[in-house]
Amino acid sequence: MAKLSVVYADAREFLYIVDSISVVVEESAFAIKPEGMTLRALDPSRTAMVDLFMPRDAFDEYPDIGEEVRIGVSFKDLKKILRRVRKGDKVAMEIDEGKLKVKLLGRAVRSVTLPIIETAAEELPTPRVVFTALIRTASDVVAQALKDADAVSDSVKFEALDDALYIRASSDKGEVEVKLDREGEAVYEYDVKEPASSMFSTEYLVDIASKASRISDITTIELATAKPISMNFEIPAGGRLTYFVAPRVE
Repeated sequence: MAKLSVVYADAREFLYIVDSISVVVEESAFAIKPEGMTLRALDPSRTAMVDLFMPRDAFDEYPDIGEEVRIGVSFKDLKKILRRVRKGDKVAMEIDEGKLKVKLLGRAVRSVTLPIIETAAEELPTPRVVFTALIRTASDVVAQALKDADAVSDSVKFEALDDALYIRASSDKGEVEVKLDREGEAVYEYDVKEPASSMFSTEYLVDIASKASRISDITTIELATAKPISMNFEIPAGGRLTYFVAPRVE
């Protein structure tokens, strides 16, 4: 494997991105491509998919390469390193002689070398779902709604109607309803071609929204009745972090 290096200007932001990915998978591979860095992976139960894209312009340094280079990593190990970041640190990932060197670039240069993990290069297509509802809204509002739902139930229902998106949960512990009006200040785009309603386990959605909202102000939710939900978080420099989560049978 040829030597190459990528440098990202904000190590704390990169930690948040890695932490958001680790909700779904413990290990996977970043793909360094001519157009930018990507990652697409399924959780072990094949219930949730994470799809990352960071354009090459998002990086302070990015290699000129003609073909894809994969970097298999343990997110647990990578997070241990990144949690030591200090304000103003950059992060560099260098590949040399089959190993990954992670550098925190600040007042001092701190580096840790990790093995590159062999991961299956499974080609994962984008889920083929015809969505009938799209809501672009504030990430922190969605995160809080899901935390509220999780307090009373292990499942949550998303229902997109003509007037609003409703996020509901109920059990013998109580009931929660969060209403996001299509004309509300936290809703930036609202397009419901056909009302949509699906139930989901809170297990992934709570962690996804709470972690991704640290790096993203805006999320786009796409729904169709009894189909997977798509949650697309806009991240700095034109990047995106998208999740697909399968519905729960009611």
